[in-house]
Amino acid sequence: MDDSLRAPAETAVEQCLNLQSDESCAVVTDDERLPIGEALYDVAAGITDDAVLLRYPPGEQHGAEPPAPVAAAMADADVVLAPTTKSISHTRARSAATEAGARAATLPGITEAVFRTGLDADYESIAEHCRAVLDQVGDAGEVRVTSPQGTDITFEPRGREWRLDTGIVHEPGDFSNLPAGEVFVSPATADGRFVVDGTMMPHGKLEGRELAFEVEDGQVTEVSDDAVREEIEAAAEVGDAGEETSSSSGAQRRNAAYNLAELGIGTNVAVDELVGSVLLDEKAAGTVHIAIGDDHAIGGDTEAPIHLDGILREPTVYADGEEVELPRSK
Repeated sequence: MDDSLRAPAETAVEQCLNLQSDESCAVVTDDERLPIGEALYDVAAGITDDAVLLRYPPGEQHGAEPPAPVAAAMADADVVLAPTTKSISHTRARSAATEAGARAATLPGITEAVFRTGLDADYESIAEHCRAVLDQVGDAGEVRVTSPQGTDITFEPRGREWRLDTGIVHEPGDFSNLPAGEVFVSPATADGRFVVDGTMMPHGKLEGRELAFEVEDGQVTEVSDDAVREEIEAAAEVGDAGEETSSSSGAQRRNAAYNLAELGIGTNVAVDELVGSVLLDEKAAGTVHIAIGDDHAIGGDTEAPIHLDGILREPTVYADGEEVELPRSK
């Protein structure tokens, strides 16, 4: 094992997941993230005799289900850690595992550099920042986000619960991404325009460019970027065709892939600059991320073979007209 991966692996297994000697642990990884998987497994195996490392070929896209034997092992474990190339956060396998009582943390798209940086943090402090943001937005009927780049979009949760991604995964059924640090909701609907100027796949960190999205009645109706549009269109072909709806931009096929899936607020004050990893950058304190596609695993009702996050660097957030005080990196 790479010695530089030992300390972040210990943070994940010991502080974040609180693995105990009488518990089982399943580490799920793939061929491209094996060194991180092995580091987590080595730490877990030093704590419990009931640890297993499961490896499979990388999924074709984010949200693709892992193989059935992997899903079965996840559902049977007390603790699940999943450093994978493609995200399994929004999969039936992950949902089934946490519904069965597993404590789970996924590390989608994790790199060794991000693993070292993002896990070098005090997660108890991050949890406090999450709670401070939740106190301001949790009961809001309407949340508006603006930015100097032209974002002006309004979200309505309509009873859907805001969730905390603190990195502290100590209770049965708890789930978090690692690195962690965000407060998020799957809104019931949204209308307006958002402009991504931070990080978004397939581009990574955006340098000197912006990606604009129009949203009507909770559906993305226009995408300015060809590459992102093609990813959504490809996912739409996999999903059900659905019905035609009218909008000011013309007929837009209503499809799960076009769903406005998530509004998230970053709270990790240890992340002081964007690096081009969505997993890390969406946690940066003071940023907002907005996602398209699947939301069934985060409180919504839409299943889609895609979940695309776009990060806004300079947002202002209002909850029922009151500006939200966002945490800032030190």
